[in-house]
Amino acid sequence: MQLFLFNTRGQVMPLMRGFLELKICKIKRRTQAYSTVCTLIRHRWMKSALICLPNQLCKDYSSSTEKGAIDLSNFPVDKIRNFSIIAHIDHGKSTLADRLLEITGAIVKTEKNKQVLDKLQVERERGITVKAQTASLFYTYQDETYLLNLIDTPGHVDFSYEVSRSISACQGVLLVVDANQGIQAQTVANFYLAFEAQLTIIPVINKIDLKNADPERVEKQIERVFDIPAAECIRISAKQGTNVHQVLEEVVKRLPPPSARAKDPFKALVFDSTFDHYRGVVANIALVGGQVSKGDKIVSAYLGKTYEVNELGILRPNEAPTKTLYAGQVGYIVAGMKDVAEAQIGDTLYHHKQPVEALPGFKPAKSMVFAGMYPMDQSEYTNLRSAVEKLTLNDSSVTVQRDSSMALGAGWRLGFLGLLHMEVFNQRLEQEYNASVIVTAPTVPYKAVLTSAKLIKEYGQEEITIVNPALFPDRSMVSEYLEPMVLGTIIAPDDFTGKIMTLCLNRRATQRNMVYIDEHRVMMKYVFPLNEIVVDFYDNLKSMSSGYASFDYEDAGYQPADLIKMDFLLNGRPVEELTTIVHRDKAYSTGKAMCERLKDSIPRQMFEIAVQAALGSKVIARETIKAYRKNVLAKCYGGDITRKMKLLKKQAEGKKKMRSIGNVEVPKDAFINVLKRKEK
Repeated sequence: MQLFLFNTRGQVMPLMRGFLELKICKIKRRTQAYSTVCTLIRHRWMKSALICLPNQLCKDYSSSTEKGAIDLSNFPVDKIRNFSIIAHIDHGKSTLADRLLEITGAIVKTEKNKQVLDKLQVERERGITVKAQTASLFYTYQDETYLLNLIDTPGHVDFSYEVSRSISACQGVLLVVDANQGIQAQTVANFYLAFEAQLTIIPVINKIDLKNADPERVEKQIERVFDIPAAECIRISAKQGTNVHQVLEEVVKRLPPPSARAKDPFKALVFDSTFDHYRGVVANIALVGGQVSKGDKIVSAYLGKTYEVNELGILRPNEAPTKTLYAGQVGYIVAGMKDVAEAQIGDTLYHHKQPVEALPGFKPAKSMVFAGMYPMDQSEYTNLRSAVEKLTLNDSSVTVQRDSSMALGAGWRLGFLGLLHMEVFNQRLEQEYNASVIVTAPTVPYKAVLTSAKLIKEYGQEEITIVNPALFPDRSMVSEYLEPMVLGTIIAPDDFTGKIMTLCLNRRATQRNMVYIDEHRVMMKYVFPLNEIVVDFYDNLKSMSSGYASFDYEDAGYQPADLIKMDFLLNGRPVEELTTIVHRDKAYSTGKAMCERLKDSIPRQMFEIAVQAALGSKVIARETIKAYRKNVLAKCYGGDITRKMKLLKKQAEGKKKMRSIGNVEVPKDAFINVLKRKEK
């Protein structure tokens, strides 16, 4: 027997003997090649487990580790299947990925296997996937071993760019639908992403073990909405492992192999990348043609720079080095890229002696929400800049522009796909780079058609895009303002139709159509102003529908609107970071509500604070934060009234002086809190 260490992610490491106080128990471990009984040895202070493997399995593993690399030459293009798992949020994508990894032997089967591919701390804390992850699986079907490249994708609308990029590296998808909830809004959006990319779609109905599961109803929904025959649906329970083997069989049978050709020159698409402090940029690539080996000289089509391949391999789901990657395979590559600007997602890599035509790459993500980001202390600016650059390498959907503020100093104006995306980015900065930042109130990008010849000459165009409300041009210089619109899809039980329609009308929405997808569920399409839904529409929709409604949106261009800039003043001083753009019809109600929330968010001071909302020079709403007040009359026991008046007058003069010189600090969480509305 030989000792091996399996850590909590299933990674195998050989160990020396000599551990004391070992507790021994028996477990069963099933792999494709063996059905054996192994010995689990866990030390009382270890988070990992020691596995004593039978000699034959040890020899097989040892022979592969002695070579130092996995040989992928045994997998020609026709033995490769590349696929993604797509679904609405919380429909069981990550759980299904865990079972697939266990069945194919990529990880050891333990009770701790939950969200194995969700490696980020923010993903485990929130219980959602925010980053697409790749894993290569070896699966034997009818005595033939296949290489399956799996990509687990996020389910929330704010991370749809991750889904679209993952789809580009695949030939098919598993469309997972909850047997209890049925088709949801993001299910529809993801289906059309795969359909437009002309991928093979395998519908999988998950959670059939639930008490209220109704797979027959869901099959009818899939047939009606997606025109996929009910007979093609696979019923599974990813949690219990029911019918998961059938999913792998159908992947092999139904999905086509990649269209790559081994005889072509080396050409690869970079579809994801991360930054390693020691090795530099680690790029995830899909080989469209040829092969690449360690030591080869490759060229980036984007920059034209030449690099030497230091390391390459596949992800199982941890990095497993290989000597060569072949056409049709998906893996990672380390080529000494030390600058984050050198690894562009969507770039094409090719052999330096065999130039090729660059691949089309990816359509840039369109930012829906913009916010200012500044360091808590300006001395941390350089470190924060480095952290933002490295994080945007890993999350290419974030756009970055340099910005500065009178109050907060130098920073950036960042563009995100939604508010959750913004919160996750901020959380990752704090957790992964220990960076503490101030994030301003989120806004959406508006447009203005200029009439002033001076401004047209300054901007070089008649129509400009405004992402910073402080730079909103005056009405006298503009012929019309344009606001961004989105086409929203809401799927909900018909019991809540009335409430949802009222909510949509309150947000200035226009109904496009309404159809029933089955006897009890309705799909509604509305055109919304983006500003009305970006902050808290989803929260209110979930609240009023008892959590049953789902929402997804896509860009629908711009429309003219009567917009106006609203400033917020604290003791007469404008707070640039709170400046917002609103529709004129909603200016008073928005200003009053935001003043009330600012009153609750800003701590009381030793002096009185006036919180005002103003349109230009006209104040339309005001709230007052009362001062902390010492009782200066406590020492007076009777006596003349003039003595009391003198003490009160002296206190009032002190408060007035403090108010004139005192600074009011707005807490960093207030910038998002002030935008939350309470629906009536």
